Amino acid sequence: MKKTRFALLTTLMASLCLPSMPIVAEEELPHAYPRIGVRTLFENDRVFAWDVTWLRGVEQPFHRHRYDLAAVYLRYGPIRITRPDGTVNPPGEPFDIPRPYYQPSQIYHKEEMIGFPEDAPQRWAIMFDIKEVLGRSERVAPGTKAAFPRDGAELAIDNERVAEWVHGWEEGEEGEMLTYQRDAVQVFSEPGILQYTFESGVTLTEAYAIGDARFIRAGTVRAEKAVIGSPKAVTIEFK
Repeated sequence: MKKTRFALLTTLMASLCLPSMPIVAEEELPHAYPRIGVRTLFENDRVFAWDVTWLRGVEQPFHRHRYDLAAVYLRYGPIRITRPDGTVNPPGEPFDIPRPYYQPSQIYHKEEMIGFPEDAPQRWAIMFDIKEVLGRSERVAPGTKAAFPRDGAELAIDNERVAEWVHGWEEGEEGEMLTYQRDAVQVFSEPGILQYTFESGVTLTEAYAIGDARFIRAGTVRAEKAVIGSPKAVTIEFK
């Protein structure tokens, strides 16, 4: 009896010394979004769009990224990433803005801005969960050019799910008629006002601020011209 009690006591003490483990299996963890610091932008048949800020001092739950994810970071800030086994990634070095990003599905962790100086900036990004649907590609309309690649555009990421382009518009520069061959999202990293001219001759003028995001359907045909400012953006094409 004494040996049994001693064994139980030893087991209990050992368990108290172990790092805390998640109380649910990894596959049962909640999806990454929504959560505190996250705002829903829009959803359609291709994506969920999220405005994400890592808030200072806010504890976050462990979560699972159910979908492949494409993103654009618009502000650097240090964060701590902890895996379910308790291991912690060291904070990464500051990066240039905008920063295109891609992450495959089935990543398990939590991300927090805890334990950093009060004057450290809060990280900010626009993120897109990519739904598991069949991608499509449209032909370039007669008399137009493919929207990408285009002059001055940098291909930052290219894989089986996305192509992510960093580009901009120069104020006053006339744009050619373009065909967006794939469904795409566009995130603005510099503000400005764009004028669109469609095949019918109809024009549309829209103003964009940093962080504005929009969805562009495959088959969209238009010319684009910056009428005020020289806006910049990251365009993510879905394959």
